Amino acid sequence: MKNIILAVVYCGITFTTALSQDKRNLVPSAPSKVPDYFCTWNVQGYSVSYESGDATRKVMNEAYMFGKGEYQDWINLCYPTIRQDLYFVMDDSWDIPQNVNSSSNPYLGTVEPDLTRFPSLSGSATERLRELVQRVKKSGWKGLGGWICAQKPENRSDTEETIYWTERLKVHNEAGFSYWKVDWGMHSRDWEWRKKLSELGRKYAPNLCMEHACRNDFIEFSDVFRTYDVENVVAQPVTIQRICDLLPYRALGEAAGLINCEDEPYIAAGLGCTIGVMRHPFGGNLPDGTQDITFPPVGRNIKRRIDEVIRGVRWHRIAEPFGVDGKSFVIDDNCLVDYWILQEKETWNKERKVGEVMTASAPARVSRGMPLPEVSDSTSADRPFILASRYPNGATAVASIGRALGRRYVTKEIGVTFGVQQTEAPIGLFGRFSSVTIMFAPGFRLKDYEVYAQDLAGNIAQNITRKVRGQNNEVIISGELLAHIGLSAASENDLSDPGVVIRFFKKSRR
Repeated sequence: MKNIILAVVYCGITFTTALSQDKRNLVPSAPSKVPDYFCTWNVQGYSVSYESGDATRKVMNEAYMFGKGEYQDWINLCYPTIRQDLYFVMDDSWDIPQNVNSSSNPYLGTVEPDLTRFPSLSGSATERLRELVQRVKKSGWKGLGGWICAQKPENRSDTEETIYWTERLKVHNEAGFSYWKVDWGMHSRDWEWRKKLSELGRKYAPNLCMEHACRNDFIEFSDVFRTYDVENVVAQPVTIQRICDLLPYRALGEAAGLINCEDEPYIAAGLGCTIGVMRHPFGGNLPDGTQDITFPPVGRNIKRRIDEVIRGVRWHRIAEPFGVDGKSFVIDDNCLVDYWILQEKETWNKERKVGEVMTASAPARVSRGMPLPEVSDSTSADRPFILASRYPNGATAVASIGRALGRRYVTKEIGVTFGVQQTEAPIGLFGRFSSVTIMFAPGFRLKDYEVYAQDLAGNIAQNITRKVRGQNNEVIISGELLAHIGLSAASENDLSDPGVVIRFFKKSRR
C-alpha cells in the first residue's frame, strides 16, 4: 500500500505526517505480561456433554490436551492468535490418578502431574512438570498453570503444612510453572492458611502467580482474586457487582491485588481486571446432541463471541490491569436490574427451574482512577452499564455493557462523555455507543493532531482525523464510525461487540 502524504498549512507553518496504514499498528506486537489465562473446565465439560463432575474430571489428561481425537488437542485448537498472551491452566484433576475422579478423594492437593494421566512424562516430579511446561510453551502459550485444591493429600497428612507447601512450591519454581488457581478444599475459606500459602509462594516461587477465591477479603494478600463462577445468561451484572464488592479492599504488602473477572473481557477492560477465559472453539450442541448448558445459544450466545476475547486480551498489551487500593473508584448510586426467563438447558445450575425468572443487579456506572463518565441516557430501563478506568500508564478504557432483559440481549446505544489526562495516551472503547465525547485539557486543538483508530483484533490502524469533530477542547466520535472500525477485523459469523483503540498523535512541525 502506498504511503499517503498529507500537508496541512496553518498560520504559515506546514505540518507533514506520513500516514501509512500498513505500517502503523496501535497494538504492540510483544505479548503482555498480564496473568490472563485460558482455563480448561468448560472444554472438559463440553467434551463429555457435562454428564457429571466425575466425567468432567476424567478428561483432564494428556490425551485431551495433546491428542488428535474428537474434542481433543486443546493445546493447539484454542486461541492460536493470542495464546502467547495466555497461560494454559489445567483445571480440576490434572494431579490425581486417572481412575479417581470424585470430588472427594485422598489425592486432592498432590500438585504434580499424575503418571496415569500423563503417561509420556518421566522422571522426578520436577522433571515431569518441567517437560509438561516446555511442551505447552512449545505450542505457543505463555506458560502453564493448574487448579490447586486448598488442602494436602491424605498420604502427606503427617507432613507439616509449611513443609509440604514449601516442597511443592520449590518444585514448581524449578520447573517453571506459572500459575496456581487455588480453589475449594479443606482450607478454602481459611484466611491464615491462604495468606501463608501466598507468603510461601513469594519466597520460594517468586515467578509464580497465585490466585485465590471464596472470600472477598482474601484479595488483600492475593496476587489475583477470582470473582468466581457465574451463570452466563445473567453473568454481566453478577460480575460487575462482585467487582464493586472488591473495590473497597486494599492490597497489602507485596500483594498485587488484581481482580480476575473470569470470562468477561470487556468488563475486564472497562474496570482494569485480568481475564480467565472459559469459552472454547467447540461450537454448537454438546457431543450427545443436547444444548450446551454452560454456553447456551441464547442471549449473548457467548461461544460466538470469540473476537471479544482477542480484543480484551490484546488491550492488555497496551494497558495492564491494576490492583485494588480501597479508594480510587466511584460507584453510581443507581442500579440496573437484568432478568432472564429461564428455559430448558440454559444453565449448569441444577437447582434452577424452567420458567424461573433469574434476576441480577449492578450499579449503572462504575469507574476506577477517574470520575464516572457522563451519559446521554440516565433514566431508561434498558440503558447499558457503563464502566471506565484510567490505567496507571495513562491509558483510558470505557466499556458499554449490554443487558439481559426477558429473553433478549439488548445493546442500546447511548452517548458517553469522559475526560483524559494525557492527550497521546491510548483510549480503548468497548461495546456500542451512539457517540463518544472525549474531553482534553484546556488549550487542546484538534487541528494539531492526527487521530488513528484500530480494531483491537486487527493490526492496521486507520486515520480518522477527517471523520471526527472538534469543539473547543472536545473531540466527538460517532458510534457508527466506532462500530465500523471496531469490527473491521471481525471473524466471520462472530457476534462480538466492537472493540477499538484510539490514539492522538501530535503533528510533527517542519
